[in-house]
This record gives sequence, C-alpha cells and structure tokens, in this order.
Amino acid sequence: MVLLPVLGKLQHKRVVLASASPRRREILSNAGLRFEVVPSRFRETLDKAAAPGPAGYAEDTARHKALEVARRLHQKDLRTPDIVIGADTIVAVGGLILEKPVDKQDAYRMLSRRPPSCRLSGKEHSVFTGVAVVFCSCQDGRLVTDVRTFHEETRVTFSELSEELLWEYIHSGEPMDKAGGYGIQALGGMLVESVRGDFLNVVGFPLNRFCKQLAWALPAGDGEPGGQSSSEPGGQHSGEPSGQRDAQHDGPPPPPDHLLQLLDGFKASKAVLTACRLGLFDLLSGGAAPLSATQVADSLVVSPEAAARLLDALAALGLLTRSDGGYSAREATGRHLASRGPGSLRGLALLLDGPAWDAFSRLEATLRGARPPLAPGIPSALALDPREQDLVTHTDPETRLRFLAAEHGRSWLTARRVAATFDLSRFSSACHLGGGTGVLARELARRHPGLRVTVLDLPGVVDRVPRFQPAGDPHPDPGVSFVAGDWLQASPRVDLQVLSWALPTLPPSPALGLLGRLRERCPPGGGLLLVETALDEDSWGSPGAVSSLLDQLVASGDPTRSPRDLKALLRAAGFEDVRLETTDGGLAVLLATGGTGGL
Repeated sequence: MVLLPVLGKLQHKRVVLASASPRRREILSNAGLRFEVVPSRFRETLDKAAAPGPAGYAEDTARHKALEVARRLHQKDLRTPDIVIGADTIVAVGGLILEKPVDKQDAYRMLSRRPPSCRLSGKEHSVFTGVAVVFCSCQDGRLVTDVRTFHEETRVTFSELSEELLWEYIHSGEPMDKAGGYGIQALGGMLVESVRGDFLNVVGFPLNRFCKQLAWALPAGDGEPGGQSSSEPGGQHSGEPSGQRDAQHDGPPPPPDHLLQLLDGFKASKAVLTACRLGLFDLLSGGAAPLSATQVADSLVVSPEAAARLLDALAALGLLTRSDGGYSAREATGRHLASRGPGSLRGLALLLDGPAWDAFSRLEATLRGARPPLAPGIPSALALDPREQDLVTHTDPETRLRFLAAEHGRSWLTARRVAATFDLSRFSSACHLGGGTGVLARELARRHPGLRVTVLDLPGVVDRVPRFQPAGDPHPDPGVSFVAGDWLQASPRVDLQVLSWALPTLPPSPALGLLGRLRERCPPGGGLLLVETALDEDSWGSPGAVSSLLDQLVASGDPTRSPRDLKALLRAAGFEDVRLETTDGGLAVLLATGGTGGL
C-alpha cells in the first residue's frame, strides 16, 4: 500500500490540518495520520471569474488556507510546523461553481431550481477538491515554504428529485455546511444515483491521491523535500534511517502543542485585555504615525520598560506591527479592539477583564460548593458582578454603558448569521424586544429590505443608542426605529417579534409563561424569531459551544437548554410550527409561527 510508508515518514513531524471540517479530520485520522487541527482564517473571497476553471479555483483557495495557517503559526509559536495541509471542496455544474449555501433557499436553488443546464437534480456534476501541501522550514528566523498543489475530480449523478424529497433533505439541516448543498456520506447519499471516481473526494478529501502526491514529494528516508528534517534540533539530519533514530529515543513523546497553548493561553488573554483597558489600541489605531515605546509609556502613564515588553508581546501575537518608527495597530486590531467603530469589541473586553475574569479566578471554590458568581446561561463576557446584575433598576450610568458596550460587541459577532438563517420576506414589520443598540435590527433590515424593524428597550438603553451609531449619522438606517418602553408589559403590534438571550435566567414555568404571552401578541400569520445559545452534537467543539460550556462552570441554575428543549418549549407555548437552525457559532435560531395565517 502507498499509505503506510508515506504516513510513517510523517510520524514525528508536526503536521497541521488547516481545516475545521470534521469529515477531513475523520478521513486523515482513520488513515493513521497524526496531526493538529488549526482552522484557517482565510476568507474565501477569490474571484471565481478570474480563476483558471473550477479545479484551479479550488487549488488556489486551498493554497491560501494553508499558507495563512503556516504564517500564523510561525509568528506565534516557538516551533514552525513541518507540514501544513489545506483543502477546498467545490461542486461545479454547467461551468458554475457551487460552494456552501447561505440559507435553505440557496440550498434549494442549488439542488433544483437553477436553470436546467446548472441544476443538480437529474444531472451529472463534478466535485473538485483542491489540496495544498506546504512544507515549512525556518531559516534565520524567516519562514521558508515549498507549496505543492493538486486536485481530484469525481463525477456524481443525481436522481430526479421530487419536491417532497428535496425539502425533507433541506429541513434536515445537512446541506448548510456542504459544498453544493449535499453530503454524500450521510443523508445526501439518497440523492445520488452513481459516482465515477474517488468517493472520499466527494466527502471532502482525496486520500489516495494525497498519499501518491506525498510519496513523490518526500525523498526516501525523510519527511520533507531536500532530505533535511526540521524536527531535528537546528534542522540537521543525522544521516541514520528514521527507524534507527526513533529507537534511540527513550521516554514519552513531547506534549502536543495545543495542550501547551491551553496551559499558557491565559497570559495572552490577560495581555490583550489589559491593553484594551489601558486604551492602547485607541492610541495606535486610526492611521496615526507609529509610536515608540517611550511615547506609549508617556501617554498611558506606565514605565517605558513595561510598555516595551507589552508592545513586543502584542506584536508577537500578531496584533501590532513593529518597525523602525515604532509600533502601530494592524487594521483588524484597530477595527475591533479600539473604542470606536461599529465592529468594536472593546466593551466586551472590559467585561471579560472584570467580572468574568474574577469569576473564573474563583472556579475551584465554585466547584467545591461555593455559590456560583454568575447568573445561569448568561455568557460570562456579559455578566455583571452581584452588585450590578439588576440592570433594569440600576441607576449608575457607567454600569449601564459598560453592559451596553459588551452587549453591542456580542451582537455584532452574531447578527449576520442570525439574520441570514431564515427567509423572512413574508414579514413586513418586526420588533426586537430588548434589542439594545439595534445591531441585530439593522442586520435584519439590511438582509430583508422589505422589513421595517422597531427596537423596544428601556429608556436608559434607548437614550444611549447614539453612542453606538456609525460616526457622522445618528440614524443611518431608515428601516430601523427605536422606542423606549418595557417590552414585558406591552409591545407594538408587528408581524414578527424577535427575542434574543432572554430565556436562560428563567426556570421552565416562567419561560413558558413569557413565550405564551408573546404567542398571544402574534397576529394571524405572525411569528417569533428566538435566538439563544444552545448545545447539540453538531455544534460540539465549535468555539461558541466551547465558550458556552466554559461559562456554565461559573453559572448557577440549569445548564443551557438544548435546541430540542427550546423547540418543545415553543410548542408548549402554543406555536404550531417551529423551525430550528443551529449555526457554526453555537447559536440556536428558531422561527415559531401559529394561527391561521402562519407559514
């Protein structure tokens, strides 16, 4: 077999898979390859029209993914990876490249409603997986890469698909993270009539072709081109066969890098949070000239030596650039960690550095029986300390502003995914109950142009909304308006009510009572869009799910409700039709309707 000798050469290499795909992870793990998973942050925005065909587009995307991870790990880790593997799978039919659908309607169009020459139903299409293998080495502190790319094509034929079968499959949720809107290894297999070529290529990774390409790229007796192993100290090759070298090493293997990162990660978090609290990123953002460590120290009233150490650490983390002229914030750093701007997360950082940090500092006492410091189900980044949890009656303006800034940042992270989950074109008016600064309302109005959205929140919240508007225009969205009031008592009569993160603090009976009152407010054909943090098997291991599990360590009360629990709660409240989608960020988004005019 070609597999065992090739994969054996990589046994003592640091191999990184630049993909979060569980299918690729499973294929390579089952083959016996040992590797780390570091998902790429490359945004798949390459121009399809400029690509040399679907295969070239997939290869280019895979190369960008792998190189982004290789460069990031070289900057932040003490040891450069030996090999980084990137991959991108696309479906092509009639010259059109199909990637992952953005919503159910998009999945439907991919599978059935495109022009006859470009639809999947009843036709043969091609599945391309582009693969990039980046061999890395470090010379004089610089990253040196050797990139090899290839692709595999598999021809797949679909049966003629009935409307009933199509929608049953789409409602299963399986198409939403699959290229072309289907997954052949699971329910999507029922759509497939025949396959010509590598089946695993359609699943997401052409294992056979990968091993053949690797066998050609790796010289005999070593694990990288050029016969020099970067896993040896100093990058030197001992000249002995790998098996003899391995036999001379006694004792356990070194700990995996991700384990070391978990043990050490709190240091980076605290450095970034402290920089936010000091206003460092405000100082270095906005196109200002780079500042020296002494200039930064003078502005922040810290010692020059301490400022220099903090600046160097943040530069090593990739948040700052360092030049002969001094230090400046990278564009993304300034956009998200400085105070101003619609995408600012500084308010979130300040609360993470306050009550959340304190709560986790007392984790051992909490586990041993002390009263949990945070309310149930509230993300720790948004939790207030015991003196501040009653935001409704608290009169301290600074406290309200801190909470609003954190909520604004959290909403900005999730609003686009929530707004794109369902087709809301049947609704003409909506009200976000307790909608804060209106981030989700604006995204709903932008995504659905015919929808006019009202934000209903307390007077102390609405009064502070202008602080969070884009600079220069306090009312930039004509489709969004703000009304001060208590939404628990009354709300405007609209087609769609929107409620987010309001249920976790409520036991089942009060939660059911609240949803029942909202159901009574729905006009015929109206509905409720509910957004909550939820855990299920599909989202397990995602950043959002991990964050929720960690938050539960320091929260009182019941754990976060599962999507199934939320769905049952809505039906018990009288909603007749409840549709559920979970996002890759660990969110459950539910659209509940009822009455004669329901969807």
